[in-house]
Amino acid sequence: MDAVQDEAAGKRARGLDRAFEILEFLRRKRQALKPNEIAAQIGAPRSSVYELVNLLLQNGILEFTGGEGRVYLGRKLYFLGAAYENHFDFTRECEAALEQLADETRETAQFCMLDGNRYTVVRMREGARPFRISTDVGQSVPIPWTASGRLLVAHLSDQEILSFIPPQDFRLPTGEWLDPQIFIAEVRQAEREGLFTFNSIVDSFTHCFAVPVRGEEGHAAATLCLVTPRDDGLANRDHYLDCLKKAAASLDQAPMRPKRSWP
Repeated sequence: MDAVQDEAAGKRARGLDRAFEILEFLRRKRQALKPNEIAAQIGAPRSSVYELVNLLLQNGILEFTGGEGRVYLGRKLYFLGAAYENHFDFTRECEAALEQLADETRETAQFCMLDGNRYTVVRMREGARPFRISTDVGQSVPIPWTASGRLLVAHLSDQEILSFIPPQDFRLPTGEWLDPQIFIAEVRQAEREGLFTFNSIVDSFTHCFAVPVRGEEGHAAATLCLVTPRDDGLANRDHYLDCLKKAAASLDQAPMRPKRSWP
């Protein structure tokens, strides 16, 4: 009897893992797909994907969109995310810091974190300049492509970094390969200086600035960033870094904590 119960529990756990895999896959693809397309691309049995997709549709986690049976992330996920944000004071602090940065520098300000073993922009405020640089909030990007990535893995040992980052993520958008040892040297430089800046690997016209927002353990739990036109970024480097450090210090003092509940 125990063996039967254990087997059933194991199947439920695998089904839950597969459901999260489907949701994560759709988040990364950022487009509606048919269940058979999802199954083929994640290497899962079509029957189990169809069963899970139907269950997620029934609960509003997925929705039909785009016709021909295509599905995408549902509005229930938005409400769940809104409930999460409402539970944390830190969201308000982060918005204030980004607004201040965008006002002071007129540049695009971002709050960034790791999403598994990739980098993502969590929050963003565009600057006031006529030429604006935007990015997709929530889109996962290889860590080596980003200035923030050097800071977000700085608490790891060299070997831990190489084990953490997928080898293919050292292939740059240009098709060239970034030597992992060069990346590690830049990580250690960022760790010593408490910042990292470089000409963007993703966009040849921009310059990126990043400083750490430290968590309770003292290492970078997140970063604050500025993405600027290259010439303006280089000309205003010291001013931009001063603004970033001041904003990051205000977040260091406002840890990512749940809102206080009153009796």
